[in-house]
Amino acid sequence: MANDIKSSEITPESVYLNRRNFIRAGLVAGTTLATSLAYRFFNPPPPKEINTAQIENLAKPPEFKTEEKLNSFEEITNYNNFYEFSTSKTSVARASEDFITRPWTIEVGGLAGKPKVFDIEELLRFEQEERIYRFRCVEGWSMVIPWVGFPLKKILDAVEPSGKAKYVAFETFYGGAKSSNPNVKLPEGRNGMQSAFAAGIDLPYVEGLRLDEALHPLTILATGLYGKQMPNQNGAPIRLVVPWKYGFKSIKSIVKITLTETEPPITWKIAAPDEYGFYSNVNPDVSHPRWSQATEQRIGEYTRRKTLPFNGYADEVASLYNGMDLKKYF
Repeated sequence: MANDIKSSEITPESVYLNRRNFIRAGLVAGTTLATSLAYRFFNPPPPKEINTAQIENLAKPPEFKTEEKLNSFEEITNYNNFYEFSTSKTSVARASEDFITRPWTIEVGGLAGKPKVFDIEELLRFEQEERIYRFRCVEGWSMVIPWVGFPLKKILDAVEPSGKAKYVAFETFYGGAKSSNPNVKLPEGRNGMQSAFAAGIDLPYVEGLRLDEALHPLTILATGLYGKQMPNQNGAPIRLVVPWKYGFKSIKSIVKITLTETEPPITWKIAAPDEYGFYSNVNPDVSHPRWSQATEQRIGEYTRRKTLPFNGYADEVASLYNGMDLKKYF
């Protein structure tokens, strides 16, 4: 259930801060536990104080709360997968500390009646809500995070998807990329981002959802966490959060959203199609080819816990997949 997470279990404000390096080390027994323990003992503090503005008039709908213990802000901002900056989870915060996020716009179009370019300041004026969600990485670790954001449905409804639209494609910012649209304004230069060769994946990062998934009330565009605007390492200034799917689906630093008729390409399926599927719903019964998904390591804990189907949101989202073989459509 969306509201059954106990406040006591939310990943603290201090733990949530790689997939290629993890994959390279995937054959080593106990990698996930070793990674978690190594973080607890050897991870250095943030390179400098994170200056994120407090979000005013933050709504806190009770249906999106939990009784699980939150991860701390320090954890959440110092253990991150963000391959554009580093393949080391504990290096992302330092590598991204000078990332420029203004000017910033998101181009929303494709099969839409009213395509539009949204400025980030306009999106920050949308009513912002706190959504306390479980976050489950495909690598086998998890957190509980108090996101700030608004339903993705708000901007999709604004552009009026056509009857042909069946999917939503997303693209992240990557190192000075330019748009042919004169209304699109993005930061100049690489902004600390590494090469695709160093990242080990094609860049820019791309992701996608089926349209009904994108319109679901649990799917949000997050603009912050812990009541503050989004830190760079967590996907500033705006990212996707889809809590019933593995974390790599929740693309960071979004610059483009496109409504399409056909299933869009996604980065990790391109990189390893036998390991990562388009849907990637959290499923304890479908193992990754190199590790089980039956249990997970909550960052900040020493013991493993059982993985919940759909990350605990089955009551809300299982009906989206009625009639689908979730072992085939993984």
